[in-house]
Amino acid sequence: MQKAENAQAYIATQRKIIDQNPECGTSHYNLAVALLGLRQFEEAEVELKAAIECSPSLAEAYVQLGGLCLHRGDMEGCLAYNREAVKIRPGFSEGYGNIGFVELQRGNIDEAITALERATYFNFRYVQAFATLANAYLMKGMLEKSIETSQKALEIEPDFPIVHNNLAIACLEKGDSALAIQHYDRAIELGYDVAPQIRDEIELLRRKDS
Repeated sequence: MQKAENAQAYIATQRKIIDQNPECGTSHYNLAVALLGLRQFEEAEVELKAAIECSPSLAEAYVQLGGLCLHRGDMEGCLAYNREAVKIRPGFSEGYGNIGFVELQRGNIDEAITALERATYFNFRYVQAFATLANAYLMKGMLEKSIETSQKALEIEPDFPIVHNNLAIACLEKGDSALAIQHYDRAIELGYDVAPQIRDEIELLRRKDS
């Protein structure tokens, strides 16, 4: 309750600032982020578009608009907004990360890898991009690269469930049973919903080893 009250107070303050200076893109953006926090998506979208109109170089606003597109299943819109973000700011890792995620969802693995490699180049702490890149390498059959990238992700966040799942799959394909079981068990411990076929393969290996 307190958090919601604080958010409403912040929103009221931002609205007052905008009333006094309606051409301030940053204020529109700040208001939009607060509205997003309260899941008021339509109002947030209006403010994000106002932010861009006032400050066309506000790359973060394009990324947030891309996120709203993704929320409603508009992959093309998400991609377009994030491409605009990295055009405005060429080293914007979050924009590249989102492009990579969408391209992977669309089955464009090479394009996804290119974007995700850029995302991790510009931000070597971007754990989600490392995790998605490892998955892209795995889908491409680049097992060593996938394992190496997953390990980088775990250096940043050791308890990232999807990374342990990716490592379990990569190690299975590589034939490293012990490591596959280890990462599978950790993914399960962390609450990850491992695919049934992977679970069956791991349990078969476990029975063979016992």
